[in-house]
Amino acid sequence: MTTQIFVASTPFGLTTLAAALADGAWPAADQRILVTTNNSIAPEASPGLLGSAGMEQLTGLFDRTYDYNELISPLHPSEWRPPDTELPLLQRLVAHEWGAVDHDLRLIVESIQAAPALTIARLFPDAQIDVYADGLMSYSPTRVGLYTQIGSRVDRVHHLDLVPGVTPLLLREWGAKPALIDSASFRTVVGSLGIEVPKVITAAEPGSVAVLLGQYLSAIGILSVEEEQDLLRELVTGAVAAGFSTLVFKPHPSAPDLLTTALVEEADRLGVDLTVHDEPDLAEAWFDQPGIGLVAGCFSTALLTAASCYGLPTARIGTELALERVRPYENSNRIPVTLVHATLPDLHQLAAGPALAPAAVGAVSTDDLVRTVGYCMQSVRNPDLRPTAERVLAEHWEEVRGYVKRRRLTILDLPGRLPSAPVKKRQRKKQSPLRRTVRRILGPKLSRMVGRGKRKILRTLRPAPRPVPTP
Repeated sequence: MTTQIFVASTPFGLTTLAAALADGAWPAADQRILVTTNNSIAPEASPGLLGSAGMEQLTGLFDRTYDYNELISPLHPSEWRPPDTELPLLQRLVAHEWGAVDHDLRLIVESIQAAPALTIARLFPDAQIDVYADGLMSYSPTRVGLYTQIGSRVDRVHHLDLVPGVTPLLLREWGAKPALIDSASFRTVVGSLGIEVPKVITAAEPGSVAVLLGQYLSAIGILSVEEEQDLLRELVTGAVAAGFSTLVFKPHPSAPDLLTTALVEEADRLGVDLTVHDEPDLAEAWFDQPGIGLVAGCFSTALLTAASCYGLPTARIGTELALERVRPYENSNRIPVTLVHATLPDLHQLAAGPALAPAAVGAVSTDDLVRTVGYCMQSVRNPDLRPTAERVLAEHWEEVRGYVKRRRLTILDLPGRLPSAPVKKRQRKKQSPLRRTVRRILGPKLSRMVGRGKRKILRTLRPAPRPVPTP
């Protein structure tokens, strides 16, 4: 019996899965199971995936639906990582609970590098694995090493063509094959959800509304709260300078209310109409409305969804600061920031030029830029990308210098590295034959320890200096 188990935690992810199913990404199976997870900090205080508008009807694509949080309660999905000694028992229990004992299984998961997807993959050790992209992070290299028994089972990475011409780096070291999800299928699924669009958008004149997308950059440590408040104020002032007086702000569900307050105050100061829509539904459900003339934000996935899937004018704000602040360099948010910064115009420039003008990156293709930054992030997992990185850094330094760190280039010995400090030559003291023999027998580490111990003993035995007589 063939069984396909789909794991989803966000509305965007489940919508992407539905679009892939509409494309025929997987052959027919005897049963299809949907497993929902709520990975928020406090799952009990949030509505979860099926609490979002339009998501309940997508469960009709599956034969059965299970709640992963309910299965492992009171443990948190992102924290539960059972030890290997418990896996044989848990594998049988979960397979029996989900009706998948001794089935021919295929898992379709997101974020395979971390729980809960990684844990579920370990619970079904014989299943083939497909990964689907829940956003721009699929263009980033795999951020952690996978167990061989996990990585060797990964077959494909399904993703929307959010950045045409760019191939995702995720799981390429395991030979995973990228598989495109048709944008038309995605738009069809989003349009079928019946999500209510704010009246300020539906009643607006064509191209007269700017949609502003919020994130939670201070909560994940990229910016401080004050810096994110300043960024949101710039978002409002930039949209107004571009000619928009009707604004709709879509905050991230995890963002604190304090951020929204700063944005509202700025809109009041400028005397423009601002509507805050804080329902946890898909912003993409608005993008087919003719009233939208601009979508702006920092580096939200919805920016490139609006641009590539719906052809809307889009603009970025604050990506220069985000590129500087994303730490460590391996942070998977680096590639989303890079993509948005390289492909979208700056919001402040819209008043002086066409809204669809891309940001200039010279003669460097976006794919080469991603490969260069990806190699610098995870060089050990992607050694074959080094020639591309060397060529791009050597030939196009001025265009790409903002995307890389010179200390990182120095560590990897790449073009653009910091100049080497002059090395002062010191004349080595000639060692006696006895000292050389001891060093050869004991090795350098033990020899140094013996030397330090000898000096300590000599200092102890050294007589104290005589007191100087006073006159």
